[in-house]
Amino acid sequence: MMNYVFVALGAALGGAARYGVYSAVARFSSPIRPIGTLAVNVLGSFLLGVLIFAFRAESAIDERLKLLLTVGFCGGFTTFSTFSLETAYLVRREEYWSAAANAGLNVFLTIAGVAAGYLVVKKWFLA
Repeated sequence: MMNYVFVALGAALGGAARYGVYSAVARFSSPIRPIGTLAVNVLGSFLLGVLIFAFRAESAIDERLKLLLTVGFCGGFTTFSTFSLETAYLVRREEYWSAAANAGLNVFLTIAGVAAGYLVVKKWFLA
């Protein structure tokens, strides 16, 4: 039961952080371009990559802390449902190139974010 509490706490913190990052990025971008969501998804993927690979290197980390940070925080921070909604809005407005770019960038850059997280851990913690 305590695992659920740690995941819920992490999700609450991740959701608050998502709102903060999204709001900060949105101040510098167009409201019709979903750059804030892209930034959140890429940053969250990078962070998840760092955490997962760092935890693999450090097996002594408490399982509840892993749940809080990965499933909870990163799960609450990243926002696939918002990405999907924003892409659907672009399609609805017949902005097909923007929809395709948004989908492609989210998929490609979030995978690149996880890979970059792995490389950071490999270079700084596993060397």
